[in-house]
Amino acid sequence: MPALVTGASGFVGGRLMAALGREGDVRALLRRPGAMPGAAVGDLLDPASLRAACEGIESVFHCAGYAHAFSSSDPDAHRRINFEGTRNLLMVAGEAGVRRFVFLSSVKAMAEPGDACVDEDWPGEPDTPYGRAKRAAEAAVLEAGAKYGMHVASLRLAMVYGRGGRGNLERMARGIRAGWFPPLPETGNRRSLVHVDDVVAAMRLVAQAPAANGRTYIVADPKAYSGREIHDAIRAAVGRAPARWRVPASLLRCGGRLGDGLGRFAGRTLPLNSEVAERLLGSACYSPARIERELGWRAGIGLDEGVREMLGAGLPLLSG
Repeated sequence: MPALVTGASGFVGGRLMAALGREGDVRALLRRPGAMPGAAVGDLLDPASLRAACEGIESVFHCAGYAHAFSSSDPDAHRRINFEGTRNLLMVAGEAGVRRFVFLSSVKAMAEPGDACVDEDWPGEPDTPYGRAKRAAEAAVLEAGAKYGMHVASLRLAMVYGRGGRGNLERMARGIRAGWFPPLPETGNRRSLVHVDDVVAAMRLVAQAPAANGRTYIVADPKAYSGREIHDAIRAAVGRAPARWRVPASLLRCGGRLGDGLGRFAGRTLPLNSEVAERLLGSACYSPARIERELGWRAGIGLDEGVREMLGAGLPLLSG
């Protein structure tokens, strides 16, 4: 099944390329030549440049995007790349006769859940430029599926982690390993995450499962973890003894507010601000019950095993 992977040099796209390449014909789509031999070169904002890449392709896995989800990120870039770029690719894919299209969205395409653990039917609209662009792209996916008769599916990913990633868990791990990231308090918060190999397995499943056509699924570990549990798992994986102390939540929030003020004065975002403090202490819990129930998918990599793989402390995990 000839497949095209956008964002093939990225974290998720690279894992997917490796998995698909072991079994069949796969083509990468990159913005610049030379990064990967044999890759098609195209820009999501230039539909004409995408046509050659989609010729002869049966399935498109759209992993590319502008991934900076903090509120300070560029709202115009989110709309142009994550929405308009996706819409352009859908149009070209549909006209080229592509039969299947899988879009990587995000749980940020939903309203913030607060202390609830929510599913795809959670009411409300996203409140960030990143989330709004992803939500609009999801709607474009459904429209293109109906227009061109394509099998389409959108996956709302929880926080993705694994070896080679550059997200929040990886940054936390670097700080813990270096000794400067402090032990987090146990606040009882719940944060959803998912290992990259489980994401790859979900992408491959929804591309083939007839029941996935026109559906949107949350992809997450069925267990959500507190910030303290995540910290302790990373600490164990790097060979450090359990911490006997913790930073009070009030002190972290105070440091976040101080970082807000210093950041405004310096004209840049500091490593600790109120948004970062909330990510460490607050909840963001999302239920994968729909994809488990409808397709039988279930995350197979728990936090301890996933963190060991992320840090290179365990055996490589296989996708699919």
